[in-house]
Amino acid sequence: MRHAGRLATLTALLLCSAIATAAPAWVAKSDAYSQPVLQDAGKYQPENASSLGSEEFDTAVADFKPRDYERELADTEKRLASLRRQRAAEQDPKVRQDLDILIDSREKKIATMKLEHRYLLNYVNVAELVYGGLQALLDPRNKPERQKAALVRLKRYVGGEQGTAPLATLVRQRSEERLANRQLIGPYVAEIEDGLANNATYLAGIADLFKEAKLTGWEADFETLKKQVSAYDDWTRKAIMPRARKEVRLPAALYIDQLVNVGVDITPEQMIERASFDFQEVRDQMQVVAATIAAQRKLPSSDYRDVIRELKKASLPADGLLPYYRKRVQDIEDIIRKHDIVTLPQRAPNIRTATEAEAASIPAPFMSPPRLIGNTGEYGEFVIPLSNPKSKGKMDDFDYEAMAWTLSAHEARPGHELQFASMVEQGMSIARANFAFNSTNVEGWGLYSEALMLPYMPPEGQLVSLKMRMLRMARAMLDPMINLGRMTPAEAKAFLMREVVLSEPFAQSEVDRYSYRTPGQATSYYYGYVKLRALRTLAEIELGDKFRQKEFNDFVIAQGILPPDLLQAAVLQEFIAPRKAR
Repeated sequence: MRHAGRLATLTALLLCSAIATAAPAWVAKSDAYSQPVLQDAGKYQPENASSLGSEEFDTAVADFKPRDYERELADTEKRLASLRRQRAAEQDPKVRQDLDILIDSREKKIATMKLEHRYLLNYVNVAELVYGGLQALLDPRNKPERQKAALVRLKRYVGGEQGTAPLATLVRQRSEERLANRQLIGPYVAEIEDGLANNATYLAGIADLFKEAKLTGWEADFETLKKQVSAYDDWTRKAIMPRARKEVRLPAALYIDQLVNVGVDITPEQMIERASFDFQEVRDQMQVVAATIAAQRKLPSSDYRDVIRELKKASLPADGLLPYYRKRVQDIEDIIRKHDIVTLPQRAPNIRTATEAEAASIPAPFMSPPRLIGNTGEYGEFVIPLSNPKSKGKMDDFDYEAMAWTLSAHEARPGHELQFASMVEQGMSIARANFAFNSTNVEGWGLYSEALMLPYMPPEGQLVSLKMRMLRMARAMLDPMINLGRMTPAEAKAFLMREVVLSEPFAQSEVDRYSYRTPGQATSYYYGYVKLRALRTLAEIELGDKFRQKEFNDFVIAQGILPPDLLQAAVLQEFIAPRKAR
């Protein structure tokens, strides 16, 4: 819901980056239409605007003042009406397409706001929200003068400036206004428990960020923040926890809305059926590869589960993890050049391990994107967490040799890092870079990138790459099954540990994701992959021996982050048609 604790997580998982460098005239015209929409967003969620790079919002804080819902809804509806009038008058076809993107984004936002206000009792994890808002400013990629804005934002979070009130107080007031409505559905109990358990980590993460930025003058406000968070957490236990629901399932309308927002346009039942079939197909392929590895290594069992457990034993030491991943990326780049797969940037990707606070917020590998607005050469970072603070067991899913192949392909090259870097370097309209963005059109490329590299991996890498593909199909089954009430989170966790050979911490982070962190989002990897592979097949059929893989991949990258229907239109009209006419 709006302002929820997962706000920072969604920003980090979902926002892309671009900078208009010598962009065509239509991009400038399109961006002029997008700017007021960005202003609207910054007015209510300035932390998100800061993540995009809009420095004018760097000292502002989330709006929880009275009638925040009514004010934001009215502003969004006014903006939608204005965009529709502009669309009717616009003549440029590309700008009209971008206006369609903006209109669609406002329509979806309004629908989501109304649904959540109708059904849900607000729950906001203040510590996580504050951590995300300060992390966006204290990011080491930001210049020192921008990092200093975090001092002002922190002061405003705690109500330390005249005319400001503590964020924790305002959030509590807005929640108390709705507590009397017994028809509203409370947050899932595990979401509250996790927030309370992770808040010490978030606070420690804030202190670490200020220290690493070598800033002073934050200490007194930080002590005030700790007291306010402690008091707010006590109130959460007394007022919100009794309203928490033990049943993970929400009304179907809310879950379907979540699917629409991440780019999935089929029903949950259709998703389960398609993914279940493909899950079995990939599992059979894994068994063939596992038998080959078992024979080569003379292993006692050829079952793919046992072979993967054997591969996990080749774990990388902490000080050797990043050098190994960097070397693996170089190997992948050599393959890409040799086989003309896609055009590569002339620089190495940035790779690092996650902090404890980042791992608490996003307990899975992710791409931390650079700023969208005002980019001066900042690039994304491939971030690898080594733990899930919620779990006590070892997370051994990303620190072994065979995993480096597919994870590097997905997050670095030719995956998300290349995807975002291309947008930075080529220039892209704000509508396409931000407002067309959803998980389906982003994560489809990530999983497609793994498939591009799979034929060139050694058997061990192929087995783990297929395992990760199978995980995406498991997500597309389990996420809707949990949210339709056909499976419990505990049952899904056991399935993932047994059939996909996930560690307990990673399996826990997965079911948390399906249950309350971002219900529906995990289905987008599989769905985007299916859409993109189908589109490539169409291009191959239409062009025959005129089809060139590198040309196709470069064309897809050059479109920015377009949803599948717009990408298909572009491929048909701008990629296939001109080549057929040659």
